[in-house]
Amino acid sequence: MKQLHFDFVIIGSGLAGLVAAYHASKYGRVAIVTKSASSVSNSWEAQGGIAAAFGEDDYPEFHLEDTLIAGRSLCDRDAVEILVNEGLDRMQDLINWGMSFDRENGKILLGLEGGHHHRRIFHSGGDATGKAVTEFMLKRVVQIPEITFFEYTTALKLLIENNECVGVHAFGYEKHESFLLTARSTIMATGGLSRIYNRSTNPYTATGDGVALAWEAGAQLTDMEFVQFHPTALNLPDQDAFLISEAVRGEGAWLLNEKGERFMTDLHPLAELAPRDVVAYAIHKQLEQSDCDHVFLSLRHLDPNKIKKRFSTIYNELLKCNLDLCKDLIPIAPAAHYMMGGVRTDLNGKTNIPRLYACGEVASTGVMGANRLASNSLLECMVFGKRAAEAASEELPSHSVSAQDFTPFLYDQGKESLLLEEKNRIAKIMSRKVGIVRNRKGLEEAVRELQTICQNYEAVASEYNISKISRLAEVSLLVAQSALWREESRGGHIREDFKDEEERFHVHSVQQKNKILSTIPVRK
Repeated sequence: MKQLHFDFVIIGSGLAGLVAAYHASKYGRVAIVTKSASSVSNSWEAQGGIAAAFGEDDYPEFHLEDTLIAGRSLCDRDAVEILVNEGLDRMQDLINWGMSFDRENGKILLGLEGGHHHRRIFHSGGDATGKAVTEFMLKRVVQIPEITFFEYTTALKLLIENNECVGVHAFGYEKHESFLLTARSTIMATGGLSRIYNRSTNPYTATGDGVALAWEAGAQLTDMEFVQFHPTALNLPDQDAFLISEAVRGEGAWLLNEKGERFMTDLHPLAELAPRDVVAYAIHKQLEQSDCDHVFLSLRHLDPNKIKKRFSTIYNELLKCNLDLCKDLIPIAPAAHYMMGGVRTDLNGKTNIPRLYACGEVASTGVMGANRLASNSLLECMVFGKRAAEAASEELPSHSVSAQDFTPFLYDQGKESLLLEEKNRIAKIMSRKVGIVRNRKGLEEAVRELQTICQNYEAVASEYNISKISRLAEVSLLVAQSALWREESRGGHIREDFKDEEERFHVHSVQQKNKILSTIPVRK
């Protein structure tokens, strides 16, 4: 196999990966591995914005408090303190570099979203912030000669030598070839896993690859039971769940049931601006009580000119579906959106495996708790992407690795239909039994079914498509097992058989290969 050496290998080209690459390039040569085009990522799809306490009446302490409340007592306070304080510096970096945020009379406009008590959401292009900031960073990164992109390339296995991560076994789709990328530090920025569900707001690449890689290598995973379902995703027959940003409700949109009644006003003091877990569950209950598969988002009472300008992307996308955001009732239902847990790291992105780091959605830094506060995710990418790169730069050169010691992955085009079939099968299991609302019976059934799929493909996982099936099943199984263990309802994890929060579960779940599930305390 071909073997290439860099100082840093970064897996993923979303905002966290680009930020990490930008800062790592000051210390050596960087390889960015991305399994699609460099512009395909969850970051690119993010509409809402970036939260930071820049307002005249706002302070990091207020942002901290909102994050802790949304996280339902499962956020690690020191991680959140870093996020809200260093986040101001990272946002100032973007402004100094020339990133254009929406302004009025020269002043940056700050929006409001669910769970926030102050206007602190930076946005660009109205509702295209993720695309704008990721594209901005991508343009900076591609100009750096020390950075090399490997597009349409998937990381199949982390290279572990002497209990250290020394690089990645990769597979290039275009030439169907395996090769090794070795490095003194490897940074995972692979994004989330929401595409393991039937309905998801994420791009098709978000299948939990990084979680599977880390698990197989022996990394610790934390809080895998917590998956956030975005309350407002477009719900039309035979169409993907197009995201309708939290910011739409931040500007005053109402949620209506099939009778045309607002239902959030009696459920939470913030009504439609309650934290996402509260709103998603409320919509789920409305759907249970009706014969309808959706509720409605209404902006009819708002200024149409302001709405068209603020949400131009959403407005134009809905027009393609013959829906007018300003005039029509928009059918919506929750869809899988964000993974709160992930690969456990310290405050500098370090995992329990030496030389292996993680940042962005794949990482569990302690910031998100049981429920992510809206628009904290892009800020986390900025803050912890830099921290991971700085810490990784301190690693000394690693041992040499010989390509002769590794067997290439094979590619059998005839297995593609099997991959699609099993992917759909897994998504049905997860959506029906490990979705917004869970119970013991469904979770136990899901665990058994997913274990069977894992066992069926474990022995033949050296073929590319088979390895994908194996990974999808393994990641889904980890979510189901941790959800079965957590016998309470907290944040994004709702058990209809254990409806209250329990003090004994005021801990992080920890999963590691060949070990039983354990716990660690929340850092207060």
